[in-house]
Amino acid sequence: MSFIPKQRIFSRQWFIDYGLIVLGCFLMAIAYDYFITPHKIAPGGVYGIAIVVHHVTKGWFAAFPEGFPVGATGLILNIPLTIAGIWILGPRFGIKTILGFAICSIMIDGVTWLRVDGEAPLVNDVLLSCIFGGVLIGVGLGLIFKAKATSGGSDIIAMIIQKYSGWSLGKLMIIVDSAIVLVALVAFEDWKIPLYSWLVIYITGKAIDVTMEGLDYNKALIIVSKEYDQIKDRILNDLERGGTMLQGKGMYSDEEKHVIFTVISRREVPILEEHIHRIDPDAFITVMNASEILGEGFQSLTQKVTAD
Repeated sequence: MSFIPKQRIFSRQWFIDYGLIVLGCFLMAIAYDYFITPHKIAPGGVYGIAIVVHHVTKGWFAAFPEGFPVGATGLILNIPLTIAGIWILGPRFGIKTILGFAICSIMIDGVTWLRVDGEAPLVNDVLLSCIFGGVLIGVGLGLIFKAKATSGGSDIIAMIIQKYSGWSLGKLMIIVDSAIVLVALVAFEDWKIPLYSWLVIYITGKAIDVTMEGLDYNKALIIVSKEYDQIKDRILNDLERGGTMLQGKGMYSDEEKHVIFTVISRREVPILEEHIHRIDPDAFITVMNASEILGEGFQSLTQKVTAD
């Protein structure tokens, strides 16, 4: 089965998606060229391997005295990986993914070529470089994912291994990226390199989550109370929010219970808790982070998943 979504060329959504890919690739290029590569940090993926190759091949080629270009190496690695992925896994990788890693590779080498200070780091503090580099890579990847594309590279390796091993994709991606980090340890013989690299991997993951889900977390509440009618009234009339009434049964008492499920903003949580405390101090409340809410009163599901 093909995983490639259909999209009308030159539609509004088409321009948005490819704009996100270009912007995401540009942010990744800035991250690698100014923060990551100069400090020999190899945060997994094909560009982690490319950074190792770049520094190891310094002085090997007359045309590239500073080492074989990171972007070109990433492109050389991504092409056969994508072909192998299509052959083994089927047509899961659309034109967006192929153009994505091609644009990213070109931008990484293009920004390097345009820099007036060569390959000097923007800041000499390695920790600051890890933080800002990880955030920029994460935001860039998040924008690419929002465009329904992928970064290719180690993702494809993990998916191929998953097909034959049955392991979870998340676990395999960690293993693959960690193996690349250990290659950097062997190449550079410096224990600080893998430590900084794992820090970048962690920050990148968090930045991807924030980019994909946003910072404005809503809260999902599950409320169990005998005074459910009054609490429902406060939610509907005071907060002007909706919710769902569920039927439940106490595990110990076997008593029938009414359960309210509702989603409100972070600001409204203490207001509702105060209302509930006045109505039923013995109410049972569970408050959970809800990073993405789709449906009536929030972002439209149709708007998110369908192209214009």
